[in-house]
Amino acid sequence: MGIVSPGFTGRRRSGSDLPPGQYLTRDFPVLSAGPTPHILPEHWEFTVTTETGEISRWDWNAFLQLPAEDVTRDLHCVTRWSKLGTTWKGVSLDTLLADVETAADFAMAHSYGGYTTNLPLEDLLDGQAWVAYEYDGEPLVPEHGGPARLLVPHLYLWKSAKWVRGLVLSDTNDLGFWESVGYHEYGDPWKEQRYAGD
Repeated sequence: MGIVSPGFTGRRRSGSDLPPGQYLTRDFPVLSAGPTPHILPEHWEFTVTTETGEISRWDWNAFLQLPAEDVTRDLHCVTRWSKLGTTWKGVSLDTLLADVETAADFAMAHSYGGYTTNLPLEDLLDGQAWVAYEYDGEPLVPEHGGPARLLVPHLYLWKSAKWVRGLVLSDTNDLGFWESVGYHEYGDPWKEQRYAGD
C-alpha cells in the first residue's frame, strides 16, 4: 500500500443531518490508500467465498443481468466531510447473498489493489449495502472506485471499499487495512467511531 493522498478543506456548517464532528461538502473528495487501480469491466469479477470455501462468482456481464436498484444516501467520511443525497445504482448485497449458504457472522471485503475492510455480515443485509456501478447517473469512474465499489452508507466511507472484487465470509472478525492500523473496527459516524477505543 502507498501513502494516503493529500487532504483537503471544506466549509463548516451545522445541520441536523450531519453526524457529530462532520462538515458539509458539495464536492466529492477523493482519498485513497495507494494508487488508483484501472480495471476494465471485461476483466472485473465479483466473488463471495463462504467460510467453507464455496465460491459464487459473477463476471461483469452476469453482474449487470442482476436486479439493480437506484439508491440515494448520505455519505460520511472519517476525515470529517459529509455529502448528502448522493445517488447511485447498484446490486443489493441481499441479491448477491440470497443463494449463499453461510453461518458466518463477518465479511472481509477485498479490492483490486489489495485494500481490505471488515464488516459484520448483518450490516450488509436488509437493504443496507450495495455493489454500486453508477454514480449520479454515470458509470462509476476509477477515482471513486469504478467499475464497482461497495456502498455501505450507514458506516464511515472507508467501509465502502472502492474497486471491490469480493467478500470472504468468516466466523471471526479479522481486521482490514485501516482497522489494523488503528481505525475503529466498526465505524459508526453517529457515534464518532473513528479510531480504536472511540
